[in-house]
Amino acid sequence: MPVRLPSRLMERVFPHGPFDVVRQVLLFAAAYYAYRLTRGAIDDPQGAATAFQNARHIISFEQATGLYVEPTIQTWSSGWSFATDVACWIYMNAQTTICLAALVYLYLFHNERFYFVRNMFIVAMGIALIGYMLFPTAPPRFFPELGFQDTLSNYTHVDHNDVKVNALFNPYAAVPSMHCCNALLIGWSLAQLVKWRSLRIFWACYPLLLVWVVVATGNHWITDAILGAATAGLSFYAAKWLAQKRPEAWAFTPAKATA
Repeated sequence: MPVRLPSRLMERVFPHGPFDVVRQVLLFAAAYYAYRLTRGAIDDPQGAATAFQNARHIISFEQATGLYVEPTIQTWSSGWSFATDVACWIYMNAQTTICLAALVYLYLFHNERFYFVRNMFIVAMGIALIGYMLFPTAPPRFFPELGFQDTLSNYTHVDHNDVKVNALFNPYAAVPSMHCCNALLIGWSLAQLVKWRSLRIFWACYPLLLVWVVVATGNHWITDAILGAATAGLSFYAAKWLAQKRPEAWAFTPAKATA
């Protein structure tokens, strides 16, 4: 019995061996490093000017189509301190704590589904990097003259325009919104896998929650959220196409091997 317990634990943590875990970590690390490179690509006055001009194009587009609701949403949210605090906490943790926890959960408890979700994430990151390079965009919080607030700075008491902060995150990586994209990828996956009905409903609604979060915190335009959803859709179909190549390993419901 003392020998079986560690063995079962090893099988749970390393269902395909420790090197598979290392491989997954390196894939996501490489994607993040590529994201960091986009910071340098626009880290100059001309790049910043382009990002602000692109944001003004989005404002004009949204005003023409009736999508320009960001000021209303942020004003309503900021009038309720609890809502603002919740939005800020979720925004700061959505791409780290929540996303990583969901991926670890999938790897440990639904490993056969993990690789389909991983492929969606990798494709989505690739699409996002193209968007960040071709269409850098300043977020709403950079437009205080339009009434927007940097609620995260108020919440954390840290200036998110500080050079040290921006060295870690690209402030113009707004189109598409990966907060909204990843919320769809995680929400869609977990809504099908968790057992409790209340949790299934929560994860199904999670993408809508993130749309409110990114707008209420002044970090994304509605257009960013829509393009984030489109990115998630493209990533889903790309992962389905990849699954046809290796259905026994990359399908969301892997095909059983036949003799």
